[in-house]
Amino acid sequence: MRRRLALVLAGIMTVATLAGCGGTAPAGSGTASGGDGGAKAELNLIIASNQTSLDNPYSYGMDKFKEVLEEVSGGKISVTVHKGTLGENESELIEKLEMGAASMVVASPGFMTSIGVPEVDIFSLNYLFDSFDHWEKCLDGEFGDKMKEIVTQKTGNNFRIMSYWSSSVRDYYGKKEVKTPDDLKGMTIRTQSSLVQQDFWKACGAIPTSVAWGELYQALQQGVVDSAENDYTSFMLKEHHKTDNGKYITETHHDYTTRLLLMSGHFYDGLTDEQKAWINEAVDACTKEEREVVYRMFKESKEKVLADGATVINFEDVDIDGFKALALPIQDKFAADNNMTAELDLIRAAAK
Repeated sequence: MRRRLALVLAGIMTVATLAGCGGTAPAGSGTASGGDGGAKAELNLIIASNQTSLDNPYSYGMDKFKEVLEEVSGGKISVTVHKGTLGENESELIEKLEMGAASMVVASPGFMTSIGVPEVDIFSLNYLFDSFDHWEKCLDGEFGDKMKEIVTQKTGNNFRIMSYWSSSVRDYYGKKEVKTPDDLKGMTIRTQSSLVQQDFWKACGAIPTSVAWGELYQALQQGVVDSAENDYTSFMLKEHHKTDNGKYITETHHDYTTRLLLMSGHFYDGLTDEQKAWINEAVDACTKEEREVVYRMFKESKEKVLADGATVINFEDVDIDGFKALALPIQDKFAADNNMTAELDLIRAAAK
């Protein structure tokens, strides 16, 4: 943690030097876009995600952040947007945030479990949320505020959650139709690295397997894995549904995903009140934009997948109660082990 703090402080000094000199951070190649503030910009912020597709909801959100922040600040803050051009692995983005080579990044919460914040794995629990409305109610309410406090405290203010973004809702897709947990027995499935996620798929009788996102199309095509799970938009953009081991989709809706829009708390605290107000306004606007695109693309991506010839088992035709029965004990155990029973109760009460 001391090493991480040193990296963060060094990064803050780097960004502060750029701001004081009126300079801008180096722009990336491809889809990176620089700010419009020019010589009058007092500060340049770099926002990045690991997604290279210009159609990904993250891209729309980051572009909105740039648009609004440069407008409300009158060009005093410029923004450089990197869409996968700072790295396609989230670990690379986190490292750049720590070093000051990025000002704000979009990342899944799981990496924090390895740096002393096991509580964030609550976001990885399957069947935690019942709908997008339930998810928003929790993340924009008391539960979301509590998680922000936990992250700030446990990371020594190295990471500050600016907002919660969505990566839609995740579903199963594989080489055969699945309607019940028993249908998964003996099948390999590419999953996220979270232990609670892996415990769930093991409870279904599947075999969790690790495959890099950039290598998953080939793994499905060559039969390295039997199946995977992700949201319609993500696997549609990568054309996983066009492979033999990805053409059967089951709307398990097991994970209404949470992604974190992160900034260094030390850097944020060093800004003027005026700069904070501008950034907060831009964060609110880009969060609204990102979520709206997620919800719109959920429908559009499903239509595209069907048009491409994939087979979809609709949510109402799936034994959701059977899947939930396996997920609830994992939720309870996680909450008990991490002193988060109160937070879990908040989420469950919000669904009523």
